[in-house]
Amino acid sequence: MTKAQEKSGGSSKKGLKGKAASEEPQEAAITEDGAMESGVQPPKAASFPPGFSISEIKNKQRWHLMFTRWKQQQRKEKLAVKKKLKKESEALGDKAPPKPVPKTIDNQRVYDETVVDPKDEEVAYDEATNEFASYFNRKTSPKILITTSDRPRGRTVRLCNQLSTVIPNSHVYYRRGLALKKIIPQCISRDFTDLIVINEDRKTPNGLILSHLPNGPTAHFKMSSVCLSKEMKRRGEDPTEHIPEIILNNFTTRFGHSVGHMFASLFPQNPQFIGRQVATFHNQRDYIFFRFHRYIFRSEKKVGIQELGPRFTLKLRSLQKGTFDSKYGEYEWVHKPREMDTSRRKFHL
Repeated sequence: MTKAQEKSGGSSKKGLKGKAASEEPQEAAITEDGAMESGVQPPKAASFPPGFSISEIKNKQRWHLMFTRWKQQQRKEKLAVKKKLKKESEALGDKAPPKPVPKTIDNQRVYDETVVDPKDEEVAYDEATNEFASYFNRKTSPKILITTSDRPRGRTVRLCNQLSTVIPNSHVYYRRGLALKKIIPQCISRDFTDLIVINEDRKTPNGLILSHLPNGPTAHFKMSSVCLSKEMKRRGEDPTEHIPEIILNNFTTRFGHSVGHMFASLFPQNPQFIGRQVATFHNQRDYIFFRFHRYIFRSEKKVGIQELGPRFTLKLRSLQKGTFDSKYGEYEWVHKPREMDTSRRKFHL
């Protein structure tokens, strides 16, 4: 091949490359112009159809992807509705409609005929003549015996000792293998008004028996979420010997009133407000939450609280007439899960 042919071949290759290079930007410009002229936007995430069901997707990865997209879409729609309502309320000012009350399990509670009004005369008469009336009239001062199951572990013993600092005039005694039927007559002979037994399982407190002496009733609770004072963060100093105030919250039925009176009768009904200590029994969905606080007035409008401990949660299992008798006792109320827990919105206390 001659030099002239090589030069001509090289120039032809360069010309082809230059021609291809000059054609590419023209095509890109055409596509850009076409996109601008037609007004086509880049693809977005498609909205889900009304009858869309994620449960029909069998592929796990695809299901997870679609579920996250669906949650994002729901969140955006909810946020847009909130912003719209906020703008409308700001525009209307005082004439704005009240905020809708959110639906919860508590306010959607199934109607119960036994829910009573505390101001009802019949309820007031029953409370004035029942077995706890002498405690609220300050004719009887409570005296409590606190004991445990056989061979208690350290955590259960510490819980009993802390309960004795919360409940005034309470005494802790070790079980020593005695049966409750033998302990109860001894308690009655020594003028104890109530007996508290803390049961445990695998070194953890899991049950509480509260027996009112001398004629009952006796309540059996399941205990959970136990937290001792030293296990709490930012807890206050040890409680003082002042008689605390009592708060019974959300015991609305007749049965709930009787259970609440059992707890209230453990404490003297002449609280010493100088101690600023409060024992709270809060009932929510038939779970009773116990808390012990100290409060302080920071100003005329602000109040600060400190939790002193211990804390735990109780769930009523049974209420028995008379003192503890597991064999021949007559039960006033027994929790039956298959019959009573058919609806999440039905409560008994």
